[in-house]
Amino acid sequence: MSGRKDFLSQPAPDNYVAGLGRGATGFTTRSDLGPAREGPSDEQMKELLTKRAQQLGTALPTAYGAPDKKPEEDDNDERYQNPDDEVGLFANGVYDQDDDEADRIWQSVDEKREKRRKKRREVQEQLEREEEERKHPKISAQFSDLKRSLAAVTDDEWQNLPEVGDLTRKNKRAKQARDAERRFYAVPDSVIASARDSTQLDTKIHDEKNGTETVDGTMTNFAAIGAARDKVLQVRLDQAAQNGTESVIGTATSIDPKSYESALMNNEDIPVGDVKRVRPLLESLLKTNPKYPRGWITAARLEEVAGKTVAARNVIARGCEMCPKSEDVWIESIRLNDNHNAKIIAANAIKNNDTSVRLWTEAMRLESDSRSKKRVLRRALDHLPTSVALWKEAVNLEEDPQDARFLLAKATELIPLSVELWLALARLETPENAQKVLNKARQAVPNSHEVYVAGARLQEQMGKPVTIMGMAIRGLIQHSAMLKREEWITEAEKCEEEGAILTCAAIIRETLGYGLDEDDDRKEIWLDDAKQSINRERYGTARAIFAYALQVFFDSRTVWAAAADLEKNHGSREALWALLGKAVEACPQSDALWLQLAREKWNAGHVDDARKVLFNAFNQNPNNEDIWLAAVKLEADSNDFDKARRLLQTARDEAGTARVWIKSVAFERNTGRDIEALDLVTQGLQLYPSAAKLWMQKGQIYTAMGKIPQAREAYATGTRACPKSVPLWLLFARLETQAGNTVKARSVLERARLDVPKNAELWTESARIERKAGNVAQAKKLMAQALQEVPNSGLLWTENIMYLEPRTQRKPLSLAAIKKADNDSLLFTTVARIFWSERKLDKAASWFERAILIDSDNGDAWAWYTKFLSQHGTEEKKTSVREQCLASEPKHGEIWAAVAKDPALRSTGKNSGICDILDLVVERLEE
Repeated sequence: MSGRKDFLSQPAPDNYVAGLGRGATGFTTRSDLGPAREGPSDEQMKELLTKRAQQLGTALPTAYGAPDKKPEEDDNDERYQNPDDEVGLFANGVYDQDDDEADRIWQSVDEKREKRRKKRREVQEQLEREEEERKHPKISAQFSDLKRSLAAVTDDEWQNLPEVGDLTRKNKRAKQARDAERRFYAVPDSVIASARDSTQLDTKIHDEKNGTETVDGTMTNFAAIGAARDKVLQVRLDQAAQNGTESVIGTATSIDPKSYESALMNNEDIPVGDVKRVRPLLESLLKTNPKYPRGWITAARLEEVAGKTVAARNVIARGCEMCPKSEDVWIESIRLNDNHNAKIIAANAIKNNDTSVRLWTEAMRLESDSRSKKRVLRRALDHLPTSVALWKEAVNLEEDPQDARFLLAKATELIPLSVELWLALARLETPENAQKVLNKARQAVPNSHEVYVAGARLQEQMGKPVTIMGMAIRGLIQHSAMLKREEWITEAEKCEEEGAILTCAAIIRETLGYGLDEDDDRKEIWLDDAKQSINRERYGTARAIFAYALQVFFDSRTVWAAAADLEKNHGSREALWALLGKAVEACPQSDALWLQLAREKWNAGHVDDARKVLFNAFNQNPNNEDIWLAAVKLEADSNDFDKARRLLQTARDEAGTARVWIKSVAFERNTGRDIEALDLVTQGLQLYPSAAKLWMQKGQIYTAMGKIPQAREAYATGTRACPKSVPLWLLFARLETQAGNTVKARSVLERARLDVPKNAELWTESARIERKAGNVAQAKKLMAQALQEVPNSGLLWTENIMYLEPRTQRKPLSLAAIKKADNDSLLFTTVARIFWSERKLDKAASWFERAILIDSDNGDAWAWYTKFLSQHGTEEKKTSVREQCLASEPKHGEIWAAVAKDPALRSTGKNSGICDILDLVVERLEE
């Protein structure tokens, strides 16, 4: 029974229309959606029938003929009809000129809107791409600057690059895995013989000469086994020469021929065992690539290292035969042979390389007398007339300057673009002829700045003004050969190093502003340039930079102060005075410059000149308290107390400030007039009740008089008026401690910590009170709380390390303290003291140096270093440190400030200077 379905059960074919074969047409009613449609046209009927016949494989119906449909015509089925086309009811609509114009207008509007959206979309996409590249840059973009710098790497540097180490050991593990897979061992002879004989039919009788009969009657041919083993070894050696590894039966070692090659090229020693292993490698390498010059040189040097000079000469001779065009091979051969043979080798080398400057130079150096050297160089110049190196060698051989000038004149004619030859000729000529030579050089090489610099130096040598640099800048800009500003500064520093100070100044004057606009931060740029030159000890260049900067910024106090510091540290006293004189003229309102000039005059012993400076400063800055106080200090240091007192009285009347009153009280205390000082401090507190230093002075005066209750009252009133003053709280607490009221002192400090939280000095004083009272446990508890609140205080760490912890814990605590309070001068001094106690003097000195370098204003650090040097330092070092301390003029430090401001020591005359204060502080230091 057939599995085919009957006709009525089959699905209808595509495009089937019921009744179509007998002429019936489809229809719709008004109840359907849309208007009624007509039946298919004749053309559609023909096309449908044709398609139906093709599907069934029958002939076309006779009633219809199939139309010819072109391949390029589109299908008119409604399914493929464009919905935008006007069909149906709008197929026969009227389309006039207005409709056409409206369509064009709407089309232009749509195009403009699309263009606007496209532009915004492109901008947004560009921003998104840039943001993505910024967050996730490509590897190539990250190393683009490094790739550009690779262009300056030479071939020799590429060859000598070291191998990169495998820090992760990933490659090592992979190599070990590969070695484990291919590991081999020495194979017994019996296995090799059986493998050899496994495919052979042995019909020979026992041979006594070539083999040995074993117990089972088999024959072992040791000669064949040895030959096979030698062949395998040779293959492995050849592979090792190519891959950089050497495999030996029973062992596996890794050898890098390039490392041995570099070692031999650098004349480094190689162990004897390595020589024996490297020699077969090099032999295999030379067999594989006999035209490799470096291989022959390495092989020769290997034999030289092994002490076989004759073998080395033979090897390099073979290298000369195999690489006749290699300069390095010939030069190596010349080096290995004696003078007579070297000359023959040099002649053969020049025959093969007559344009090699190095070989001609080596041949010249082999000659012993000057005449022979000149003869070789003349022949060399016949072959290479444009070689600058050969002309230089020829000029150096001439003893007569006239002959040297003749050679250089000829050389400049043949090589007019060589600036070096032009400059050498100018140096040998007289100043007048040298100027002509440089003019010719400038015409021949107009883009060379060296010629212009040489011309400027010639003008300086002749005693003329250096004016050529202006023309040089214009010429270089015209030929697009202008150097950068930093490069010109380098040229100026070279001129300064060679003694051409005027040329250095001219270069800076003409080029320092090149490439900088007024909008640029020129002042900071030039100050930084001067600082860099000072760091390189090029003080003349720095002076020239300051001079140019002061021409542009004539009224800049910053530039004048920086220039004054340069003259103070690296110049003469007269130059400093002259500079400060110009500075006060340019900036008459700068009291700092006036005071610096007066101080320099007074330090030099010119007291009258200092008074004149201060008088002029008064005229320019009336009622300036700094100038008033400077005048008072000048008179006080000159022991003219009456005049200083009158000046203070005038200052209080005309420029009365809290600082003037404080200085007035301090002056009276230093002269031993406590009653007058107390009267002044009382008057001052009526005018300035919030001046903490006046309350401190009042309490100190009462303490010096022995009036403890009055001092206590002064401190108590002062802390209420100035609750944020830490020194005032400290003086109050120390007064109670000296009076024996430890409980009262503890209470004072607790109130102080409430008003001034997180203050290291208050916490330190609290711990000290408990420690001195014998309450070490309470002191440690307070210190723990203090380190939690102020963990980066070097004062707290010092107190804890030196007095509250055992000696064995000092170094671990110091390490923890440095992590918390980095770059703290007091903490570094503490570390130095720890090393000092352990007799590690070098480390102690190093840490003392770092402490004073971090904060040169800390007088306690200078005092500890001085005390250390007094026991373990040289006289030269002691003097140097005292001079540095004097130049730094420290003003701070717990012990330093107490000594420097102690009125009781003024009458002794010991603390009149920095060095005297330093000695007094050293005496007060505790071990």
